Amino acid sequence: MKKKLKTALIIFFAVVLCFVTYIILENNTISLTQYDINSDKVSNGNKLTIVHVSDLHNKEFGKDNKRLLKKIESCNPDIIAVTGDIIDSYHTDVDVAITFMQKASEIAPCYFIPGNHEQRVPDEYNTFKEELEGFNVTILENEAVEFTQKEDTFSLIGLIDPNFVFDYPTGYISTQLSTLSADDNYTVLLSHRPEYFETYTSFDVDLVLSGHAHGGQFRIPFIGGLFAPDQGAFPKYDSGMFSDNNTEMIVSRGLGNSVFPFRLNNPPELITITIE
Repeated sequence: MKKKLKTALIIFFAVVLCFVTYIILENNTISLTQYDINSDKVSNGNKLTIVHVSDLHNKEFGKDNKRLLKKIESCNPDIIAVTGDIIDSYHTDVDVAITFMQKASEIAPCYFIPGNHEQRVPDEYNTFKEELEGFNVTILENEAVEFTQKEDTFSLIGLIDPNFVFDYPTGYISTQLSTLSADDNYTVLLSHRPEYFETYTSFDVDLVLSGHAHGGQFRIPFIGGLFAPDQGAFPKYDSGMFSDNNTEMIVSRGLGNSVFPFRLNNPPELITITIE
């Protein structure tokens, strides 16, 4: 009996060790997902490469996020779109967020929108914004900008997270978009929350970049994510590309964790998008 118990304990601890090792490796290995989009709004021979970063939550991949920044640089982006929750409101370290944005802005122009975690730490978020003023970073808070890529002009819209608006009324996002999306350029919308996809499709938006869902945190093969904030169990918009009318939405699984300390079958994700 003692021998059997000893063998059982060895097997048990070996399984636990393998599981813990797998979790550590998976949660610290950055996966790169590529999307290619064709649009007649882009001239022949021209293309725009976007790197999409979301939900870093103060996580570091190597000192000062060296590994993450190296992977971003390898994508040779024209712009970097950051869709919120770079700061984590539960384990806030604004210096990590500032350092990442500073070094990312040395790779390519960065466009940032705040998520719900930035809303929860207003003092730290204000410090973050003040520090970013000297970098190649554009913070979009219910604003639209244009930029050129060779002979084409692109429009970029950035929405703040609805939590910034106390008791925000129904239709708040629609009201903002009705004043911001009004040209014929290829238009990219940065909005932290994917659950409003049906609203986004009502406006002349070509591409939406979102995060927030963390890929459903735990992903079940052939089923998808288990749970996402503001969508609940088995969320519809957890990861990947969704299309409706003339609008496509890409939802990042994100890079960091927040309330729950690890993810399963759901490695951190960096996205690169080529529009041509």
